Amino acid sequence: MIQVRTFLMPYFVCFIAVLSFTNTHGQVVVGAARTQEYVHLLKGKSVAMVVNHTSVVGKTHLVDSLLTLGVRIKTIFAPEHGFRGDASAGEKITNSLDPKTGVKIVSLYGKNLKPTAAQLADIDVVVFDIQDVGARFYTYISTMTYVMDACADNNKQLLILDRPNPNGHYVDGPVLDLKLKSFVGMLPIPVVHGLTVGELAKMIKGEKWGGSTKKLKKLTVIRCQNYTHQTVYAPPIAPSPNLPNLQAIQLYPSLCFFEATNISVGRGTQKQFQVIGGADAALGTYQFTPVDRPGAANPPNKDKPCYGQDLSTINSRELGFTLKYLIEMYQKSSDKPNFFNPNNFFEKLSGTSTLRDQVKNGALEIEIRKTWQPDLDSFITKRKEYLLYKN
Repeated sequence: MIQVRTFLMPYFVCFIAVLSFTNTHGQVVVGAARTQEYVHLLKGKSVAMVVNHTSVVGKTHLVDSLLTLGVRIKTIFAPEHGFRGDASAGEKITNSLDPKTGVKIVSLYGKNLKPTAAQLADIDVVVFDIQDVGARFYTYISTMTYVMDACADNNKQLLILDRPNPNGHYVDGPVLDLKLKSFVGMLPIPVVHGLTVGELAKMIKGEKWGGSTKKLKKLTVIRCQNYTHQTVYAPPIAPSPNLPNLQAIQLYPSLCFFEATNISVGRGTQKQFQVIGGADAALGTYQFTPVDRPGAANPPNKDKPCYGQDLSTINSRELGFTLKYLIEMYQKSSDKPNFFNPNNFFEKLSGTSTLRDQVKNGALEIEIRKTWQPDLDSFITKRKEYLLYKN
């Protein structure tokens, strides 16, 4: 492995304070906060915003800030979890009006994943500003890919306001086989890609990934200040309802595979993506019971006592991406035939058609890693060209 607000909902209140978003050069300044670097690109233009509840500068949402500065915002495009960030994973997001500003909100989750020509007809510039977590299956980067394609198709300017990647200090995991392309994995990148959204956008364009992205002529990235890939950065607002703190964010790349199994990752508890377990006492001694909670409607194993492990205090940054827990839980399971869900969602998440069988056949993690290492090494080499920050 290479080491390389106003809109807070109740469950965001528990989000931890920033562990450290400073380095030897001072406090990190996100791209959105560097208004003087980009507001001139928006004045006198019709603007669409691809934003959510994390698109905040200080305590003010970016939409409010730009409207105050006289920017003409015509449309808000909302990703998974919605504009306010309070929808459960997979929950349908509907079109509406923002009650505070009256700006039209168009969902980019569900049937309408990509802005249409009609939706962009009266738009000059599209602004993307969303906090990502650096995992391939986190769908905000899928939304960004579709937005890039739409801007290319319709000759629109795309402005990306960069934010730090809290998992940006390393690169690891299998690279997606494009035969398994889906909304939880659109790009031939590893599970942990080690790029900010701005760097990833440059790579998507440079490598000519995506349907029309190679034609995108007008891409501008506003960089963060005082950020390197070794900066420890805990986003001040939870990026989605079930990633409430940096511990969950750093465990997410390793634990998300369980979403395609009968194992709970703590949705419906107060330790989302920090515990694992199922309705099988053989899985561990730690106990929890998922229930309906805001942002976690009808969670897996709802109302069932689950047995497993509490990972909330381990050193998740030092651990990095691992198959340790997936392999352990499968080996402990008393119901191995039903451990993996009976569809190909596991393959879509892992990005490979071989991992399920490797785990079932008892392969060691070190053996599994050797099978994906060549593709990972190739990605790491390509990635260097697109870095905007010290690695």
